[in-house]
Amino acid sequence: MRITRSVAGRRLRAGYVATTGLTVTALLLTGCGGSSDSDKGADADGNITLTVADFGQFGYKEAGLFEKYHELNPKITVKEDTTAEEKNYYPKLLQQLNSGSGLADVQGIEVGRIKEIVDTKADSFADLSKTIGVDEWVSWKAKQATAPSGAVIGAGTDIGPMSLCYNRELFEKAGLPTDRAEVAKLTEGGWEDFLALGEQYKKKAPEGTYFMDSASAMFNAVVSSSPEQYYDASGKPIYEKSASVEKGWKLAAEAASKKLTQGLAQFEDQWQAALRKSTVATVVCPAWMAGQISTYAGDANKGKWDITSAPGNTSANWGGSFLAVPKSGKNVAEATKLVKWLTAPEQQAAVFKAIGVFPSNQSAYDLPDVKNATLPYFNDAPIGQIYADGAKSIPEAVLGPKDGVIKDSISTQINNMEQRGTSPDDAWDAAVRTIDKAIG
Repeated sequence: MRITRSVAGRRLRAGYVATTGLTVTALLLTGCGGSSDSDKGADADGNITLTVADFGQFGYKEAGLFEKYHELNPKITVKEDTTAEEKNYYPKLLQQLNSGSGLADVQGIEVGRIKEIVDTKADSFADLSKTIGVDEWVSWKAKQATAPSGAVIGAGTDIGPMSLCYNRELFEKAGLPTDRAEVAKLTEGGWEDFLALGEQYKKKAPEGTYFMDSASAMFNAVVSSSPEQYYDASGKPIYEKSASVEKGWKLAAEAASKKLTQGLAQFEDQWQAALRKSTVATVVCPAWMAGQISTYAGDANKGKWDITSAPGNTSANWGGSFLAVPKSGKNVAEATKLVKWLTAPEQQAAVFKAIGVFPSNQSAYDLPDVKNATLPYFNDAPIGQIYADGAKSIPEAVLGPKDGVIKDSISTQINNMEQRGTSPDDAWDAAVRTIDKAIG
C-alpha cells in the first residue's frame, strides 16, 4: 500500500528538483480543445467545471497544471477537492460508488486500492484503454488498472521506484564511505548486505544514532522487489507462505534484535524529530520519500544527505496512484480528455519537477526535466537517472484487494518487535490474527 501522502509531508520546496525547465509552450502543445456535445454539465454559455477528487498531494496545483489547462480550454475550469489522508478518502469513495452519487468527474485511486476497485467496481468507471496510450506506461502499471474485460479504468500518475537515502555526515563519522557509487557497491548483494553495512555502522556509530529508521520500511522494500507478495495469480492470499514475506520478516527481526533500527513509525512526530536531529543514518527511499526527508530534516541538514540505488539488482515499487473517470459523471468526455492530458509525459515531468513524484509514463524519462534532474538538498544526487534505472528493474507483481491491510498489520508488529521487544514468533502470530480477521 502506498504510504499516505500528507499535504505538508509530501510538499517539496520551490526549486527543489533542479532541472532544465519545461517551457509553457511545451505544455500548451499537448492540450486539447473545446467541450464535447456528449457532456451534459455545460452551462448556457458552454462553460464546464470539472471536479477532481484526490488525496494528499498529486502535484497538479504546485505545477500550475489546472491553470494551464484553462488557458488551453477557456470554457473548462478545473476544481480540485483534496483529502489530506488517503485512509479517510477511500471509505468515502466506496460509499459514493455504492450509492451512485457524490462522485467527482475525476477520482484518484491509490495503488493499494486499485485491485479491489478493478475487481468490484470496474463497471463504474469509463474505459480509458483507447484514450490514454496504454503502451506509454511501464507495463505493470497499466496492468494494475486493467479489468478482466480488458477495460483500463485508471491512468497511471506516478510510481515509487526504490532507492536508498543516507546521511553522509553520519556515514563519515562512522568510518563508512560516503560516495554514492561506493555505498551502492557495499549493498549490491541485496538487503543482507545492507544489514551487514548496518553492523559496520554500529561499531563506530555516533552516540545516540541508529543505522536505519524503521525495519518495517525495509520489510516493505524487500517484499515489493518480488513478483510474489501477498496474493497469488488466482487471487488467493498467500502471505503466510510467500517467500518474499518470509525473507522480509526475517531481515526485519534481525534488524530489531541487533538494534540497528531506531524503531520509529514513519511519518509520525518522533520520526520527523529523528530526521531533524540526525539520529538515523539511512531511510529506505521510494522516489517520493526525498520530499519527506527534506521537509522534516530541514534546511540545517541540507547537503548532509545523499541518494544511491537500492540494495540488490532488483528494484521495488512503493507507491503510485491512478486517475479514473466515473461513468456517472455529467462530463465524462471532457473528464477523459483532462485525464489524458494530466498523465501525458510533459505534464508528468512538470509534476516531477514541482514535487518530486516520479512519472509512470515512460515517455517522460527522456524529457530534460526528468532525465537531467538532480536534488540539491541531497548533494545533487542525479535522481532522474537513479529512479529511471530503478523503474526498469521493478518486477511485475500480483496485487491483491487487501494488500494494504496485510502490509499495515505486519508493519505494526514489526514496530512492536522494535519498540516493545515482542518476540518474532509472538509478533507474527499477532499479525496473522489481525490479517485473518480483516480479510475473512
